[in-house]
Amino acid sequence: MTATIEKTKPISEDEKRLYVPAERTRRRPEAIAERIKDFIRTERLLPGDRLPQEKTLIEEFKAAKGTVREAMKTLETQGLIYTRSGPGGGAFVAQPSAQHAMELLGAYFFFDQPNLSEIYAIRKALEPEIAGLLAGHLRPAQLAELESTIRIYDQTPENVDEQYRQRVAELDFHSQLAQLCPNRLLGFLCGLMHNLLRDLPLARRIYADPKPTSREEGLLFQYRLMAALKDGRSEEARAIAREHMDFAERYMLARAEALANEENE
Repeated sequence: MTATIEKTKPISEDEKRLYVPAERTRRRPEAIAERIKDFIRTERLLPGDRLPQEKTLIEEFKAAKGTVREAMKTLETQGLIYTRSGPGGGAFVAQPSAQHAMELLGAYFFFDQPNLSEIYAIRKALEPEIAGLLAGHLRPAQLAELESTIRIYDQTPENVDEQYRQRVAELDFHSQLAQLCPNRLLGFLCGLMHNLLRDLPLARRIYADPKPTSREEGLLFQYRLMAALKDGRSEEARAIAREHMDFAERYMLARAEALANEENE
């Protein structure tokens, strides 16, 4: 049987919104999901705590079983609850992971991915701030973990596969800094940019490109940054990170242009 691919429906203006307009009435399952969130907050439930049984929720919200189940499915998709069957089963409060949240946000860009310039605009603005905040505040074990990541790519790769692994490890170094950032929102936003780069087909092609890369220059920036982080030189750490991001953007854009020219030859 030949599979048919349906044309994707155009995205409406309402679906492109970054907020829910005040005048829009929430669907019943959405409203119930919000009330369950309020219940979790007011009752101060913690991850692993059990939620009321489905019958109790139906009675509490005076809603149909299907409506309550749809609300619970919404919360499960958001990573806020999980369900377990069998004896002692039911619905339980979950702790959403940063990775899960980034995957959900990454799905938002599935059909309209950001370009390299958009991603690096965010990285250039935020990553220097992370470097400045971390300078002088990293524990020896954290510094050692960063150094172990650098060692993955501090030697010439033997083949294309190793080169790709090294390029991703370079990105891992920055993701580790983002995860250590005391400002969780700042770290999360930078981590999201790294995940978008990992998933961007053009970035993956650049990382796998067998031609000479910016490994040596990137290493120099990162060793300089490590020294500033260890010594607590905040402003210098910011300056190095900013310079590094400028260099990385120029390199990525240049390689993207070169790949496009090769395709057109």
